[in-house]
Amino acid sequence: MEGFFAALVVSFGVIFVAELGDKSQLMALTFATRFRPVPVLIGITVATAVVHLASVAIGSGLGAVLPTEWITLVAGLAFLAFGAWTLRGDSLTDEEKRKAEKTSKSAIIAVSVAFFLAELGDKTMLATITLATKYGWFGTWLGSTIGMVAADALAILVGRMLGRRLPEKAIKYGAAVLFAICGLWLILEAVNQLT
Repeated sequence: MEGFFAALVVSFGVIFVAELGDKSQLMALTFATRFRPVPVLIGITVATAVVHLASVAIGSGLGAVLPTEWITLVAGLAFLAFGAWTLRGDSLTDEEKRKAEKTSKSAIIAVSVAFFLAELGDKTMLATITLATKYGWFGTWLGSTIGMVAADALAILVGRMLGRRLPEKAIKYGAAVLFAICGLWLILEAVNQLT
């Protein structure tokens, strides 16, 4: 294996394994209980592609380091807000329900922003930076992006299966708890990075 193919395969494998059991999978599962799977997967793909593009740029020669502690802290607080919002719940009129079923733009934006913030400074970002220093940027970017999306697609599948079998109230409380766990996890990471 040489060049592009080596970068693709190695980055896919490393990031796929690193993502298993990561908070991003927990986030993907949580979003899959609230939104349709395709918008969630699109949002994850957009955020991952952007974060990993920045990662390979850093790894390939920029040499700059992002101030990830504060971004991680903001992401953690946002997830606590997502949890509270989930508990509060929303009520839709019949017209709003029809519109929500037709459009998935807001789900894509919500998932993209959440994943973007959560992935900055995450172990997969750092792994991608490291891989790019050795294997080059394009194969590493493509492989790492596909690896992460594949791992999170597994979580979406699990979330959708659970969503069909659990009552709405259980999903609501479960999603709120998962968002809170993600938020607290991110806040703890930020505090550890700042100290």
